Amino acid sequence: MTETQLTDFERALVIVAHPDDAEFGCAGTVALWTAAGVAVTYVICTDGAQGSADPSLQASQLAAIRQREQLAAAEVLGVEHVEFLGHPDGGLVADVELRRELTRAIRKFRPDLVVCQNAVRHYGNLGGNHPDHLASGQAAIEAVYPFARNPYAFPELLLEGLPPHTVREVWVTGTETPDHFVDVSPTLARKLEALRCHRSQQQDDPGERVAARLADAGRPHGIAFAESFRRVASR
Repeated sequence: MTETQLTDFERALVIVAHPDDAEFGCAGTVALWTAAGVAVTYVICTDGAQGSADPSLQASQLAAIRQREQLAAAEVLGVEHVEFLGHPDGGLVADVELRRELTRAIRKFRPDLVVCQNAVRHYGNLGGNHPDHLASGQAAIEAVYPFARNPYAFPELLLEGLPPHTVREVWVTGTETPDHFVDVSPTLARKLEALRCHRSQQQDDPGERVAARLADAGRPHGIAFAESFRRVASR
């Protein structure tokens, strides 16, 4: 399936493991949504403090840098809110604590749609198998169903004034079996501008490499530049 028209929804929640994961995975789509008036929120699960080869940087320094970079990228894209959970980079676990935090975010922001990372290990590209990505994706899916909608799950959230919420749909990034391709040609420049905000992660400009990957994804579907997702109905 390809998409040139926006889905009928008002709020989207993007859940990823690290600062810059959302920009690589779905920034072009996010830019389309915000331009159309969709309220988009990011939840970043880890502090990103292992994302450097520079031994002179302390972990706390790098975490602060990456948070600033993520906020700058979100501003480029028109993202309304960014929530940092602050789990240690490289140590994310899809445990009850993370499920509770993501359930809280879903009930708080009440999205129609959740974007998350692929939770299935694959071997076509080892870069897609970062354990934090897998954990983030697994916990996000589990938070969407069954926990966010279940009034008996995490009853302490009811005491916080966060009643159950049912997400309509989940879009999974980084999957080997995408079935939905969004034409991001109109927002490619904004995606690349947002990616360039993550200066601590770049040895060179990512534009050519990222554009080539998006072109490869779109070519079989007659799209110049496409971001790809696996769509999962959750109702």
